[in-house]
Amino acid sequence: VRFANGKLRHPDSLSFTVYRNRDRAHPRKRHRRILVSETERLSYVGHNFGSEVMKCNSLCRYFVGVLDKNSGQMEVYNAEIFNMQPLLSAARLLCPSHSCLVPLEQGQLLHLCMLRGTAGEGSTASPGWKLSRKCGGWSVFCVLLGGCTGYFNVCFCPVQMDLCIEAFGTSKQKRALSSRRMNAVGNDIVNTAVTKAAANVIDAKGVTALMQDMAQDDVQNISAFLPPCHEDADRPEHVYKFEDILSPAEYEALQVPAAALANITAEEMAKRAEERSHCSFVLEELKFLPTDEKRRDHKARCLWFLDTLIKFSHLKVIKKKHPMGPECPHIISRKLMKNFTSLTYNDGSIQNLISASMKAKITAYVIALALHINNFQTDLTVLQNDMKLPESRILDIAKALRLRVSKAKGVPGLENDENHKLGTLSLPLPTQKAPEGQRKRKKMN
Repeated sequence: VRFANGKLRHPDSLSFTVYRNRDRAHPRKRHRRILVSETERLSYVGHNFGSEVMKCNSLCRYFVGVLDKNSGQMEVYNAEIFNMQPLLSAARLLCPSHSCLVPLEQGQLLHLCMLRGTAGEGSTASPGWKLSRKCGGWSVFCVLLGGCTGYFNVCFCPVQMDLCIEAFGTSKQKRALSSRRMNAVGNDIVNTAVTKAAANVIDAKGVTALMQDMAQDDVQNISAFLPPCHEDADRPEHVYKFEDILSPAEYEALQVPAAALANITAEEMAKRAEERSHCSFVLEELKFLPTDEKRRDHKARCLWFLDTLIKFSHLKVIKKKHPMGPECPHIISRKLMKNFTSLTYNDGSIQNLISASMKAKITAYVIALALHINNFQTDLTVLQNDMKLPESRILDIAKALRLRVSKAKGVPGLENDENHKLGTLSLPLPTQKAPEGQRKRKKMN
């Protein structure tokens, strides 16, 4: 034998007991042995099977010679080396036929030999052995195993496991234990301080005032992702000014790429609809381009920028310098990267990411631009489908934009054309409210 935690000073004081598997017919199980040893301070267990068995037994053959002093002859026997692991005597067996915990007896130590196994919860460490985590209401580690007298649950509570790590654990295990204990103390201190501070604030301000402050904070957080809103406007087109969506320089830069939309023919429109090269909103609005050259050019520029915003919202991580292609003007690419992406650090480099909040911001600007295109009334369901958003999300953004939402019949041929949501910007603006949060789920019968 070899002891994992040291060397013996007095080998003669030890007593060993060997247990063999009952299944003599099984070609593997019949060779399995469990070796148990006891000292005054600790008990030790070793075995010749499982994930922690010593590899030297399979690489070499070992022999033990027994010398007969009377005859002077030596008899040689096959031998195996057992690695003896220390076992805390505080462990308990839970007998399946009784609801009480009973102490381990001398002959039952063999049931704890797999306690140091590294198999995960619910996995099988070896044939006939299974790990679980629940035992009589304890939050403990258990090993279910079949042995000499049936099935038992071997329980080892976290406190005992920590003691075992303190005594025999590796340096990594001891550092993890120390960190876990420090975090537990830190969490208790923080929770106590937060609870006390919250109680003081509630006593000082009252619950009603706190709820009003929270609602105001929610409104301010929402406003950070919306176009600038001019509440004192006397006309709908001045609530979200066009210059706040597209600056004069950006609008001028759209003349070249939008020319293709302004001069589109019926054949080209049918081809683009078949190829789905534009979103549904843009394809539908291209059918109603004004005949007046100036108004036609203005609408084409707006549609081109709206289509670019929607395509940009479908990206996740921006890896290219010009994500929308070379035909996109430099000033527009810079606007998209600066205003509608957030910086993140990944794999040693800084990347532009379109997060959920940035996608909400893009949606708000798309709705505002669609209002200018459609005389301040737009089909939210069409935009929702184009941007691949849930209905609740786009409705929350529309209400944050102070739109009045109503039901309407959509354009024939579009998806779900019988139940569309229409967003209208009209004066006076409705009172701004914070989003209601998670909606209640419908109860299922």
